[in-house]
Amino acid sequence: MALIHKFKQGNDYFVIDINSGSLHKIDELVFDILDDEKFLDLEIVKKNLNGKYENQMIEEAYEELKYLVNEGYLYSEELYRDIAINGQEGPSYIKALCLNIIHDCNLQCKYCFADEGEYHGGKKRMSVDVAKKAIDFVIKNSGPRKNIEVDLFGGEPLMVMKEIKEIVQYGREAGVKHGKNIRFTMTTNATLLNDEIIEYLNENMVNIILSLDGRKNINDAMRQRKDGTGSYDTILPKIKKMVAKRDKDKMHYVRGTFTRNNLDFFQDVKHFVEEGFKEISIEPVVLPYENPLALQPEDVEVIKAEYDKLYKYMAEKNSKGEGFNFYHFNVDLKGGPCIYKRISGCGAGHEYVAITPEGEIYPCHQFVGQEEYKMGTLESDELNQDIMKKFKSAHIYNKEKCTGCWARFYCSGGCQANNHSFNGDMNKPYELGCELQKKRIECAIALKALQMEKE
Repeated sequence: MALIHKFKQGNDYFVIDINSGSLHKIDELVFDILDDEKFLDLEIVKKNLNGKYENQMIEEAYEELKYLVNEGYLYSEELYRDIAINGQEGPSYIKALCLNIIHDCNLQCKYCFADEGEYHGGKKRMSVDVAKKAIDFVIKNSGPRKNIEVDLFGGEPLMVMKEIKEIVQYGREAGVKHGKNIRFTMTTNATLLNDEIIEYLNENMVNIILSLDGRKNINDAMRQRKDGTGSYDTILPKIKKMVAKRDKDKMHYVRGTFTRNNLDFFQDVKHFVEEGFKEISIEPVVLPYENPLALQPEDVEVIKAEYDKLYKYMAEKNSKGEGFNFYHFNVDLKGGPCIYKRISGCGAGHEYVAITPEGEIYPCHQFVGQEEYKMGTLESDELNQDIMKKFKSAHIYNKEKCTGCWARFYCSGGCQANNHSFNGDMNKPYELGCELQKKRIECAIALKALQMEKE
């Protein structure tokens, strides 16, 4: 089992201690000395590197590494297995809702996992009464947690703007009444934005995701209206106006999806930057391999090369004081999420649930409509404990391929829905996704290291 991970990004070499998270920028000699699984004896190192370096150089570097090993900065031991095992037995508290307020959409995006917003169950709208019961449900099941997040999701949520205002108002009042801080977020295709809605969302949404796929030809090939026309020319100015008016203390992302039709997605990120956006996400599509838009295993190296281009571009921008955030290149090397989150991921099914317009409860929005994963209803007031336990125990120590992977504390075992979709088992990672995630993590770590070095 690997205890360290060494990698090269750009012209720089890095090594990270997997269990402690200790990161070191190193030179090529140290890179060549280090073995992923154990700290080799000096004589073995000399034999392995015979002729490449002088023995004195090897010995000096080896002594420095020996100090780091003795101090626990490299090759540290496993620390968290017991936390994971004990954690899966404790009580569960719901801290976040995906509120599917509408199963309908005014676009027909070609890669939509939700059947153009209908979730394979037809057009439906959540009543305000059901939404209020959902908020009451999360308050009741949040236990000691003070902060609760409610994501207004669809379909396209702005199609029910009147109901949104009533839901948010009720959430505010219920939060105060019960001593909870209820924060609202939203994902929208931005087609229905106007000045009034922009002002309301900027005031009431702590985070908002604005969907746009990048360059005009890329976006309009995927994100189309019902009549087949593209949405770029309508959406771009609206998103720009919203971002320009948004307070700096409230989050947002301009979020796109890349498919097999635009494996050169670095150009879409660059396009966003040139349009003035600073908070950007372009994420890989997840579709069955038989879908013509789906990413294929043979695309992995091409995609990794795009991430390399993006890394170089971001490093150059950062050096000029023109930096921007790319969602998948974010990593906190000084702290980050608590260790249990690193172990168990997003919390789907035991900390986070999705609620349909009819009040049905599922582990997350991607499981909606899969009857075997229906956890209950708002009317029954009880959740299927077997499903909750199944999701709570789907942490990295119960995923065989994850236990030996260097990236396990960064990806937390991957998306449960993707694992299930591709392998029929949440405990078997979606391998193509794993490969891309590991590359993104390396880029993120290297960027953060360069930033810390500069500071």
